[in-house]
Amino acid sequence: MLANVIAPDSILAIVLQVIIILSALLLGTRYGGIGLGLISGIGLMLMVFVFGLAPGEPPVSVMLTIIAVIGCAATLQQAQGLEVMMQHAEKFLRAHPERITILAPLTTWFLTVLCGTGHVVYTMFPIIQDIALKKGIRPERPMAVASTSAQMGITASPVSVATVSLASILAENAGAIDKAYSIPQILMVALPASLCGVLLAAFWSLRRGKDLDKDPVFQERMKDPEFASSINESADSLIGKEFSREAKRSVVVFLIAIACVVLLGAFEFLRPLVPGDDGELSPVSMNLVIQMVMLVAGAIILLSCKVDTKKIASTPVFKAGMTAVFSVFGVAWMADTFFQSHIDALETNLGSVVEAAPWTYAVVLVVVSKLVNSQAAALVAIAPIGLQLGIDPAVIVGFYGAAYGYFILPTYPSDLACIGFDRTGTTRIGKYVINHSFLIPGAISVFTSCVVGSLLAQVLL
Repeated sequence: MLANVIAPDSILAIVLQVIIILSALLLGTRYGGIGLGLISGIGLMLMVFVFGLAPGEPPVSVMLTIIAVIGCAATLQQAQGLEVMMQHAEKFLRAHPERITILAPLTTWFLTVLCGTGHVVYTMFPIIQDIALKKGIRPERPMAVASTSAQMGITASPVSVATVSLASILAENAGAIDKAYSIPQILMVALPASLCGVLLAAFWSLRRGKDLDKDPVFQERMKDPEFASSINESADSLIGKEFSREAKRSVVVFLIAIACVVLLGAFEFLRPLVPGDDGELSPVSMNLVIQMVMLVAGAIILLSCKVDTKKIASTPVFKAGMTAVFSVFGVAWMADTFFQSHIDALETNLGSVVEAAPWTYAVVLVVVSKLVNSQAAALVAIAPIGLQLGIDPAVIVGFYGAAYGYFILPTYPSDLACIGFDRTGTTRIGKYVINHSFLIPGAISVFTSCVVGSLLAQVLL
């Protein structure tokens, strides 16, 4: 065993362990979320069996909360509730076509805030492109920023996996950091910060690229009759589609559930008192509250909205959500094993650095988010370490927007879908890969969100 040759806490051992973690993350991202979780297990086993590290704790509480939210959202989707919401969004956009570059990102952001997942954006891409084309607007302008804004909405949603994870992490570490913030308190900072980032990116997008009638590349492609015909085709539309009363009812149930989560988080006295680990009575944790509310909401939709239960597990929301759970499981367990084994050394060597420059936490969070392609997985892996290194939880909340780092490379499914839906080819990946349509809108959104969030956190928390 290598552990018998190299001391687990030696510099060489730590370097080797870091290499293993990074290798697992880089290799895992090539195989998607499930692959990331599985390959992280290899890194975990190497650290335990080869380096002799004590296994960390898998984030069971966080995972159960995520599963409850996913179950409710997937049931809503199967009841066609998401399509009802998409239809209202389309009506709003088509009523103001000349403002599509500003309204499209606001719409996708708002839909994500309501639904808790950025995957709702797929239905909107062909609609946004159709509106832009009919107004002669370069589709890249609204489409690219709409894609990044959908992901930014995750940091402003009370039912997103990332927000639930952050609230859970703060609650689980409350004993060590002497304070924790509820979901309403987190959103009090994160929601306006996220919105500011989206707005600034949208305004920047107003002038990006050339107008279609002045774009020589596009005009040359329009000389091809087949290409010109594809551009002039009408996009799919939800306007005019009739939905059942049950579909509309499912939306009402889901929105009431979100309101209940926010209300119970804001007013502690509404939660029942139960004995804690120390025997004293305290309000039921928000982790358990979210789990119960989401399960009940999903059950009501299931029982009252004529849902085909056999198809719930095959919905895009369920598949994407459970993939996120699996990646969180593997990545977080592997990371916790490493950091808990070396936390004393990290506090000694990095504590002063982080205290002097807390923005370094945001940089690490952005990088890890890109590596794991998940805001929740990045938070579960990095936020607990930041708290143990002495970072003020208000700073953690203020830098919440940094959890969205996967705009750096155009590998995320929604970005790839956006490129595919833009028939004009203006939304694209550049020759050098890094120069793609989502880089600048994403960077503007995240940077602005971190700056505004940090300022708000210092004032409000």
